[in-house]
Amino acid sequence: MSWTQRHWLGPVRTASGGMRRHKVQAIAIGLVVLVSTASATLGLALLAASNAPFTRAFGTQNGAHVAVTVNAARATAADLAATRHLSGVTATAGPFAESVVQTQFQGQPFGQMALAGRASAGGPVDDVVLNAGHWPDGPGQVVLDSSAGGGDPALGSTITVTGVPGAPALVVVGFGDSVTNTADGWVSPGEIARLRAPGVPQSTQMLYRFTHAASYGEVRADVAEVSRALPAGAVTGAASWLAAQNEATGNGAIMEPFVVAFALIGLAMAVLIVGNVVSGAVVASYTRIGVLKCIGLSPAQVVVAYLSRVGWPALGGCLAGVVAGNVLAAPVLHNSAGAYGVGSQQVPWWASVIAPAGMFALVLLAGFGPALRAGRLSAAEAIAAGRAPRAGRGYAAHRLAARLRLPRPAGLGLAAPFARPARTAVTLAAIAFGATAVIFAFGLSSSLSRAAASQTHSATIPVRVEPFGPGAGPGQMPTAAQNAAVPAALRAQPGTLHEVTLYGNGVKVPGIAGTVNAQAFGGDAAWTGYGIIAGRWYNAPGEVDVNTAFLDQSGLAVGDTATVNTGTAQVAVRVAGEVFDPDSQARMYGSTQTLPGVASPANVEEYDVALRPGVSADSYVNAVNGTLGGNPWQATSRQDGEKFYTIAGGLVSLLALMVAVAAGLGVLNTVLMTTRDRVHDLGVFKALGMRPGQVLTMVVCWIAGPAVVAAAIAAPVAVALNTATVRAMAGTAHTGIPASFTQVFPPSRLALLSLAAVAIAVAGALLPASWAARARPAVALHTE
Repeated sequence: MSWTQRHWLGPVRTASGGMRRHKVQAIAIGLVVLVSTASATLGLALLAASNAPFTRAFGTQNGAHVAVTVNAARATAADLAATRHLSGVTATAGPFAESVVQTQFQGQPFGQMALAGRASAGGPVDDVVLNAGHWPDGPGQVVLDSSAGGGDPALGSTITVTGVPGAPALVVVGFGDSVTNTADGWVSPGEIARLRAPGVPQSTQMLYRFTHAASYGEVRADVAEVSRALPAGAVTGAASWLAAQNEATGNGAIMEPFVVAFALIGLAMAVLIVGNVVSGAVVASYTRIGVLKCIGLSPAQVVVAYLSRVGWPALGGCLAGVVAGNVLAAPVLHNSAGAYGVGSQQVPWWASVIAPAGMFALVLLAGFGPALRAGRLSAAEAIAAGRAPRAGRGYAAHRLAARLRLPRPAGLGLAAPFARPARTAVTLAAIAFGATAVIFAFGLSSSLSRAAASQTHSATIPVRVEPFGPGAGPGQMPTAAQNAAVPAALRAQPGTLHEVTLYGNGVKVPGIAGTVNAQAFGGDAAWTGYGIIAGRWYNAPGEVDVNTAFLDQSGLAVGDTATVNTGTAQVAVRVAGEVFDPDSQARMYGSTQTLPGVASPANVEEYDVALRPGVSADSYVNAVNGTLGGNPWQATSRQDGEKFYTIAGGLVSLLALMVAVAAGLGVLNTVLMTTRDRVHDLGVFKALGMRPGQVLTMVVCWIAGPAVVAAAIAAPVAVALNTATVRAMAGTAHTGIPASFTQVFPPSRLALLSLAAVAIAVAGALLPASWAARARPAVALHTE
């Protein structure tokens, strides 16, 4: 072996020997790096997923610019085939037979669905991503679009088609995603004929991609070109891809600040904890460094020895962490794709490269500085720095503990951090970041829960009655008698606490381009639970509430007066309040007295119901539907919330858990290093009669002081972070937020959550503290 090989392999063997003697420390470093790499991988994947997800999915899935519905009796297959050669057409798919049907799931209305007959999921246009199950390969099977319907069907569930002879049943054999929502479900081509209601004309669907379709004007021109190429009256409808883009962009706008916030927290935690752990590992080994220099290791060899000592377990942690990150990211990205309204999302290859490479480089960088400083120390200085703190450090704290007459083990433990301020800062930072993540997670979950409750009204309006029951054929309007029967049926139910009729129609307001969506309540609606951003809920004729989009588009403010043209009258209304309704369309809420002409039988949207305490929503729904009988109005229980809030809540919990685990491992490693460093003192204390319980108390107290300081730092930082994130989410959704959405930390809850810092610290300190308590004096002194 050459001199060069002996010169550099010696330090590596030294490091390997150190790892074998300190297995727990090596495992702790590996686990911290594993969790941090997994967190970094997931964070980078989420950042990539939030970057223009619809645009990328539209290109990948060859989304349809326009889905054209054609009357099959007016256009032949040859006519449709001829449209493929139009000048602006770049790709086509179809024709696919289609039918609009009414459905039920588990005896409850499932809604109106547009079904298309397709032989396969793929094709030159609208490549449907199959997320579960298989494509229909026979009669009686359906693949549902992931966003279709209002229930929770699973694979193997049965959807019943009503209003069709024989009420055919369709078994759900799969779930897919069409990026442009071309259909609510897909069946085999031969199925459409038996799913078409009697008297309904046959229709087919053609999907097109065009050279120019970037605006509504260009899309209208494209549809006009297709219409001119077909017989007159053949085109009965056309759905633009821009509507799907706007919806997906809206979902993404709400999710992006939340995703970015947690992704950055995960990345920052990974960087800081790894840096703290590795640099702390080197600092805690100054005594050993001094010994190595005494036996002849050069400064460069010392640096190599300690970079190798932390590098090998870190390399293992990086490789295992990127695998774990990909496994964790799969379900998260699946849910994220559903929230964004795109087919699928995967971990980008560069995230699987950058995360482990960056983490490993960080480990080496974090260890290089302390190792270099240690290498420059003389042997005597290194041994002194590792054996004892600098003169004077911590003495004042020890004297204060003695004057306070604290139990001696507790006093020794509480004063110990003052002797090693650098190491204490390392520990404090790890605890503070972990506690910040935990408190932030609880706060954001509460904020999102309040936003979901305000937007979906699932708590205040648990039951609603809507016009899509089995008695309603396609396009059928309930009669006046059927409308009148609903309020009577609701008032007759003993479980009804409140009920109100909701009307909806478009109105015109000067200064706002397009139509304002006006909703008029036929009675007291203060109980419906709309979140108030500013002002109050209307309580007198002539007053209305509006959403943020209305104020932005009109230039008005709460308290101003607006002129509203309802189609039958022109009225002046005063804006009493701004409500939480994250929608880009201007909306107005008032009473039927304030908005005359909106409250017509044709404009009834639904009947909202609040239940008395203890009344089951399901039993109430069954009772109302039994009373209504064949009436087209049917009661349903409101779902708990929108998909976004469910996904966000799960993601909050996952990322908070990862960050807390990483912080706990960082604390464990720091306390372990401190315990090893002070093993001589522990041996002396035990030889002088300190009992195991007293040793355990002393070691835990080493970490208690920094934990309390970390809690005091983490609490206000988490509150500020939660407020900033929620406001950013609201800003991208073009809405304000009620103050209650961010006021989720009453003093008692904040104090309780701050204990997370103490819990993380104690959990991380218990293992080394238990070892110190169990070790015999001779073993402790020998370990040194």
